[in-house]
Amino acid sequence: MTRRRFFSALLTLAILYCAYGAVMTYLHPRYIYPFAPTVFAMDGFERHMIDVPQAAPLAVWVHTAALPGQPVIVYFMGNAGTLDIHKAPLRLHSDAGRNVIAMEYRGGGGAPGAPSEARLKADALAVLDAAPALAGPGPVFVHGYSMGTGLALHVASARPVNGVILDAPFARICDLMRRAAALPACWMPFVQKWDSLAYAGAIVAPVLIQHGDSDTKIPPAEGLKLAEALRAGGTEVVFNELIGGTHGRLIEVPGYVEALDAFIGTNR
Repeated sequence: MTRRRFFSALLTLAILYCAYGAVMTYLHPRYIYPFAPTVFAMDGFERHMIDVPQAAPLAVWVHTAALPGQPVIVYFMGNAGTLDIHKAPLRLHSDAGRNVIAMEYRGGGGAPGAPSEARLKADALAVLDAAPALAGPGPVFVHGYSMGTGLALHVASARPVNGVILDAPFARICDLMRRAAALPACWMPFVQKWDSLAYAGAIVAPVLIQHGDSDTKIPPAEGLKLAEALRAGGTEVVFNELIGGTHGRLIEVPGYVEALDAFIGTNR
């Protein structure tokens, strides 16, 4: 191959790679938000609509504890986008006598609207602000799973809470995208980054991270990286590695419930 042909081939590859990057930038929200349409319904939970600044009202599902002053759990689900598959953690909290507020995601579970990182984070702040009116007074904990851990950290960086509970968290979704798509996603414009490392130094409340050692979707190294960054920023972090836990199997793993109950009991 002549030198001229080599550079011509190199230029062609560069153009094709840039075109691939442009297509993936356009398509990447479909991979971040593969929301299911299944509508949520659960005994003991009532649907409420809350006002959101500069946006349409948002639906949340609320369980009110029998006794006043119990912990208030504000729950943020993963990117399946329907609370229907998150009944186990919701029931875990309600059975423990806690107040529970679970946020619907726009575009999922039959809810109207389109999701984005900015939209979901703004919604999450509105949910926390509405928590006293929805559940009454009580110590507030934000509990996020998978993508919802980014919402929990965002809320805890902007509002006072008693504790932050993170199940299978990521450090940066754009890093996961980089490894999956072979693109520098964290440096690309118009890509929704979901950078949880950016909250290091802004989280005052203690944090509990629970991560399965067999999680292949978001490996435990992601949770450890986040824990190290939060600790470096001055946050008190408990990291509980669950032996045999996978991305979709955490609650039933021995040690999960015990660590959760101890964390809430200590920080309420």
